[in-house]
Amino acid sequence: MDDRPITEQHRTLGALLRLSYESMQKEVYGALAARGFPEIRPAHSAVFRHLGPAGSRLTTLAERAGMTKQSMAYLVEGLQAAGHLRSVPDSSDGRARIVRLTARGEAVLAALLALSAEVEARVAERIGEKRAGRLRRALELWVAAIEGEAP
Repeated sequence: MDDRPITEQHRTLGALLRLSYESMQKEVYGALAARGFPEIRPAHSAVFRHLGPAGSRLTTLAERAGMTKQSMAYLVEGLQAAGHLRSVPDSSDGRARIVRLTARGEAVLAALLALSAEVEARVAERIGEKRAGRLRRALELWVAAIEGEAP
């Protein structure tokens, strides 16, 4: 009996995109320890992939990640304790705080981006550079169409 989720059995586009992302995530986050960041886990991707360049409010991070504020706070607190994030007052609202990367957090993000590019390049070698380029362009168009932008 095939015990895979039904969407995977039907090879829906959503399942294919998710499987692609999960495979990359596993490889990228698995390689972080060798780059000096053994404390970073795949769950932390919810913070790193949703954090804005100038930082973000905790509520914004939680909303972008589709998780509760409490769950996001747990991840952020752990990353703060490890020295990857800091929280500063929001200049536009004295009651709010902005979560920002520290220098160590910026190093983690740089490693994540580099590892992601390495995985992408390795897969492109396997499937062919032209095919990989077409896939990337098609996905860019797909995202633009979903977001309501003109292609």
